[in-house]
Amino acid sequence: MIKALIAVNAGSSTLKFRAYAMAGDALLMRGLIDHFGQKHTSLSLHDTLHQQLEERELGDDSREAAVAAMINTLADHGIAVTAVVHRVVHGGSRFHAVTRLDDSICQALEAYIPLAPLHQPVSLQVIQAFQTVDASLPQLACFDTAFHASQPEVATRFGIARHWHEEGVRRYGFHGLSYASISRRLAGLELAQAKVVVCHLGSGSSACAIQQGQSVASSMGFSAVDGLMMGTRPGYLDPEVVLYWMEHEGMGVGEVRRELYKNSGLLGVSGGVSADMRELLASPLPAAREAVELFCYRIVREIASLAGAMKGVDAIIFTAGIGEHSAEVRGRVLSQLGWLGFAVDHAANLAHARQLTTADSQRHAYVLDTDEEGEMARQAFTLLG
Repeated sequence: MIKALIAVNAGSSTLKFRAYAMAGDALLMRGLIDHFGQKHTSLSLHDTLHQQLEERELGDDSREAAVAAMINTLADHGIAVTAVVHRVVHGGSRFHAVTRLDDSICQALEAYIPLAPLHQPVSLQVIQAFQTVDASLPQLACFDTAFHASQPEVATRFGIARHWHEEGVRRYGFHGLSYASISRRLAGLELAQAKVVVCHLGSGSSACAIQQGQSVASSMGFSAVDGLMMGTRPGYLDPEVVLYWMEHEGMGVGEVRRELYKNSGLLGVSGGVSADMRELLASPLPAAREAVELFCYRIVREIASLAGAMKGVDAIIFTAGIGEHSAEVRGRVLSQLGWLGFAVDHAANLAHARQLTTADSQRHAYVLDTDEEGEMARQAFTLLG
């Protein structure tokens, strides 16, 4: 049996996991539990070349049964789970590095549920499921907010009464594990000391100003609903809109939260056509085209804003699902940034090449694949020694 660390990345209905060898840190296998904690839970397992090793439905739909099935399935393939590291969205102002979990830490993380009401509970439920299945298994957590702890104080403040900031109402920034994984590879592009805007574009989207490998500013703030428009989230929104909904439409907190997290963004602007960029690009409907246009427009505006925070920009990096795979979105964004010195190489962009700009472009744009689970494993191994 090969002893392994499992990196667990929990979504609202899925649980992605990867197994890394404790000796040598090599990726061994990757898997997915779909409909996690819901009806018709299924488990799939793939090798490092994405060849399917196993796929089956689980008879028990509980989270604990799914976790047990994951551990047992890996054991069937010669992998013994000896530690687990979790992606936790919110670490607040306290947790800035990978942390060994215990009851007191989990209680502290529960206090951040109001700051990430859709994401934080899921992570805590997964942690509890592992605890129930095997209480002796060491569990660690990496935090999406941690990478942004390097931001200057001015970048973390809202223009509200000082006591609110001191009570935790401030800008945190998210997608930090993705940005950390990209930052670690900037040296390979000779950008280790550069001013770089990284665009993490997917169902959840954000952008981050990274200077000399550290976060300077981020589009996301107090919550993961802020900043760029996303699949079902609006991004920047005048708070008076929320007050309007509550005062004039009679909407309660739950209805407002559902509107912000589930009914807005690409899905809302397209009139319900889709939250999937691929489907919107293929649609002939004007509302679908408008959703794509707004998505790109907001990215362009945010890049210019983040360049201002760094007093310049040397390069742009696209990553995550849309950023890595949508040449159309990348091309639209870069074509609107010619004034900043970005000259698009359209052939390279269509071919999904690493460099998207021409050789004589004043500034360059690139595509890099994000690796949140790999970053989690790297941080965990540092703590575990």
